Order: sequence, then C-alpha cells, then structure tokens
Amino acid sequence: MAIIGNIDGLPIYDTKEEALVWARHNRLTGYHTHDMNGKVGYMGGDNHSKAVQVLSKTTTSTSSSGY
Repeated sequence: MAIIGNIDGLPIYDTKEEALVWARHNRLTGYHTHDMNGKVGYMGGDNHSKAVQVLSKTTTSTSSSGY
C-alpha cells in the first residue's frame, strides 16, 4: 500500500482500493478524498469524522491498558 501522507494521524492512500482495505480493517465502510499537494488522496471511512473516531477509540484502548 502506498501511503502518500496523513491527516490527523490517519493514512492517505494513492488509490481508493487501498483506502477501502484500511476501512474494512477498521470496521468502517467507504472512503473519502483529501487534496494532498494538488493530488487526490483517499482515506478510509465514509467521512473524516468517522475515521478520526476509529483512531481515538484505538488510542484510548491502548492508553488505558496500562502498558
């Protein structure tokens, strides 16, 4: 998978197929786009808010585990 950048700690891919794989892996559906230096990048999740929620749940689970 080619990650071309990130926003809010979430990966931006160069193909929508890669974004969809990330979405499925994180229990999301769909993808949305971002402009990365004049190039369209794809992020998993129907919208940015849902994708960010996944990251915050993962971070919370990890930080509250005591490790």
